[in-house]
Amino acid sequence: MKAAKLYNIDTISIEDIPIPERGTTDALMKTKACGICSGDVMQWYIENKAPLVLGHEPVGEIVEVDRSHPSLRRGDRVFTHHHAPCLSCRFCKRGNYVQCETWRRSRIIPGGISEYIVIPFVNLTHDTIKLSSDMSDEDGTLIEPTACSVKGFQKAQPMPGDTVLVIGLGVMGMIHILLAQAYGAGRIIGADRVAYRLNKALELGADNVINVSQDAISDALHDITEGDRADLVIVGPNSVDAMIQGIDCVRPGGKALFFTPAKPGEMLTVDPNYLYFNDIDIITSYSCGPADTLRAHDLVRKKVVSAEKLVTHRFPIKKTQEAFSLTARAQDSLKVVILFD
Repeated sequence: MKAAKLYNIDTISIEDIPIPERGTTDALMKTKACGICSGDVMQWYIENKAPLVLGHEPVGEIVEVDRSHPSLRRGDRVFTHHHAPCLSCRFCKRGNYVQCETWRRSRIIPGGISEYIVIPFVNLTHDTIKLSSDMSDEDGTLIEPTACSVKGFQKAQPMPGDTVLVIGLGVMGMIHILLAQAYGAGRIIGADRVAYRLNKALELGADNVINVSQDAISDALHDITEGDRADLVIVGPNSVDAMIQGIDCVRPGGKALFFTPAKPGEMLTVDPNYLYFNDIDIITSYSCGPADTLRAHDLVRKKVVSAEKLVTHRFPIKKTQEAFSLTARAQDSLKVVILFD
């Protein structure tokens, strides 16, 4: 089979490798589509894992599964999460799935951008979802990124009528905008420097946008909200500078959600008294777990989030490098998907 293997940010090789063998309790999936994640193009993050077969947003058809499995059969189309928790440790019992040792060790084999994938038993039983017949393969690739956004909103707990500012309008920023509407935000504001993405945010339901190449975010937000700022600020870019700007945009009693890690070595310095006397909460949200993917599946099924709204480019596996480079440029694109025959 063919698989896309990354060696560094500029070197992705399409290689012929053996179809992985499944254990008796595992499943073998023929991949139909896999999205490229913004994390896949975060150079320090992805190169730290290299060499690896790219991709963790796959959808496919089950071609081999044990007959004793209670719900999945050969021919079923599924989304599978690349990590899955044990559901029994102290972290899982508190819903902190990403801190579970099983979650951290688990993986799909060899990765999402490959013609076949082995879904290990823990992933198969704890975070694999059968797709309904009316959900497209491309829609299915949006379950995992939507689930990450769902987790962030669940942690932030915005109230109906809140003003939500989304800094960074790549595909995750757009999903945040779509979910902010679903959670009842009163005003949604997007901030980015790319005109295409600013216009797309307005198309998808943002009430206002801020072009950060022209205006300071805090100044523009002050004008838009008449000095009130935002109840929830979602910071997407992976930099301390963006995080500091985000905190500056939170109104008293509000929250800043850090959706992405900072670059290695960066240190965030804040005045604790500013946070304390303004009752500002800083929240982090890393990846997602089974409860989040179930909720995301429902949102995608209802077309709150959909490929029609977000997928801008499609490539065959042989053009993975081109697809990867397009995503990394972060210009006139949103979701890029690899499609398989």
